[in-house]
Amino acid sequence: MLLSLTLFLLCAGAIYVSCEYFVNGVEWVGRHFNLGATTTGTVLAAFGTALPESAVTFAAVAFGRDAAQKDIGVGAAVGGPLVLSTISYAVVGIALLLNRRQLHRRTTLLQVDHRRLSRDQAWFFVIFIGTIALGRMAFAFKPYFGVLLLAAYGLYVWREIVTGRDAGEDRETLAPLKIRPRDRSPGLGWAALQTTIALIVIAIASRVFVSQLERIGDSLGLAPHLVALLLSPVATELPETLNALIWVRQGRERLALANISGAMMIQATVPAGLGLLFTPWHFDRILLAASLCTSVSVIVLWTMFRRGAVNGWSLIPVSALYGAFAAIVRMLMHTG
Repeated sequence: MLLSLTLFLLCAGAIYVSCEYFVNGVEWVGRHFNLGATTTGTVLAAFGTALPESAVTFAAVAFGRDAAQKDIGVGAAVGGPLVLSTISYAVVGIALLLNRRQLHRRTTLLQVDHRRLSRDQAWFFVIFIGTIALGRMAFAFKPYFGVLLLAAYGLYVWREIVTGRDAGEDRETLAPLKIRPRDRSPGLGWAALQTTIALIVIAIASRVFVSQLERIGDSLGLAPHLVALLLSPVATELPETLNALIWVRQGRERLALANISGAMMIQATVPAGLGLLFTPWHFDRILLAASLCTSVSVIVLWTMFRRGAVNGWSLIPVSALYGAFAAIVRMLMHTG
């Protein structure tokens, strides 16, 4: 137990420090590709942090030895968006409130592209509802929808890049690249090297973090299903959440929310597409409950961003939907 707790804390620290290097490096990579801040968050940062967990999902659904292992991949495809749309957004709100004085802000209003974020929520909702419907149906050509989801993400990336280059966002002054602190204009190779190394450390530390979390849960007598359904998704989405926290502390919530929004879009397409290709993609009551809580959260977020003038306080309550899911899981497990 003591060893697991020590590794758990060490990995959490390693993930945070690596995220500091990752966000710094990915900003310079985005600058070299002439991408705006929002596109850097939705595409580069989101893809980078989602890549390790997507690889785990692929391994589970494609090479899983039995139905239980394949179900892990399906659960990850549904649990990820739930964590991102509730806890991660709430963390942004809390971080903005705690750092308001440091950022010299009179209010906690988010300085973001509300219209673009509301559009992202709308697209996510449409795709996500489609994956839920497929989870309750069975027909011969169902796996082909997996290809459509992967293509949908490709279309999303293309549109984000085109939109980002046409948005005319101001070029912010970036902090020096951490591995080249004296270089005012580091080359793409250095930026890519720092980003890649940080991503590798994040991937390794995240896997150890999740495994130690499961062992701690066992030591505390928590049911394995509770750990897998409630705690593991929070752990796997930790890099995205920490990225958002770091950017908010820098007063760059545009990047923070773009990273979360882009990660949600990946989760709705890539892991779900792999699940459709390699598994029956069947939703039980718990997965349906997770999908329902995610859908409600996205509707709330879409409504707020569509109205504009979103502040930090308004993002915090969406975390209650994760608590609602935890209560539903507990009830369903007790009723069998």
